[in-house]
Amino acid sequence: MATAMSATAAERAVLEEEFRWLLHDEVHAVLRQLQDILKEASLRFTLPCSGTGTEGPAKQENFILGSCSTDQVKGVLTLQGDALSQADVNLKIPRNNQLLHFAFREDKQWKLQQIQDARNHVSQAIYLLANRDENYQFRTGAEVLKLMDAVMLQLTRARNRLTTPATLTLPEIAASGLTLHALQPNSTKNFRPAGGAVLHSPGAMFEWGSQRLEVSHVHKVECVIPWLNDALVFFTVSLQLCQQLKDKISVFSSYWSYRPF
Repeated sequence: MATAMSATAAERAVLEEEFRWLLHDEVHAVLRQLQDILKEASLRFTLPCSGTGTEGPAKQENFILGSCSTDQVKGVLTLQGDALSQADVNLKIPRNNQLLHFAFREDKQWKLQQIQDARNHVSQAIYLLANRDENYQFRTGAEVLKLMDAVMLQLTRARNRLTTPATLTLPEIAASGLTLHALQPNSTKNFRPAGGAVLHSPGAMFEWGSQRLEVSHVHKVECVIPWLNDALVFFTVSLQLCQQLKDKISVFSSYWSYRPF
């Protein structure tokens, strides 16, 4: 019995020493790695001036609109930082093959709030990590888990804002100045308001002011923005590192409840 108890005590001492090393050394190594990755991600949101390589007003980049299912909408968008500064779009009307051309007014820009939000979430994650510098002593595993959860929350929100951006509702589209098809006063259609959902099929109706409006066609097109794809990769890698550190901490929780050192 004495031999068994000695073995258990020795094993416990080894585990405590490993846990002490994890809290004092490996945690900070992971935090440094996370900061390096997220700083690279944040640089993707601050594009250099064209030809200068320095920070300043973001350069303009052109992206082609495309769709794998239809060629009825084609165009080029000009992105400057987190704002669409120019757009040139051609729309083909199916029933008569009429080609309509649209462009942004020179004095208008369309701010992409999801890009700004994602940048803010990354900055908050970096701030959380920077508050635990090399001199900070983590006392418990629970403290590390709390920090990782807070960082992962910011990174998840940043990723979600880019992958599932909020779409304008029909009233918001009407208020933005984009053109919709208005029902004629003598229309024989029964007016059936579609409600406040985000996406609607052709034929959906809603009221805006004194007008009754109808969605005549719906087309979805996309464009690939390489630097946003890079940022998403950085988010994914960072989330994996956070989860791996949480898993290592959790291994020791099987032996004691985050004993302070």
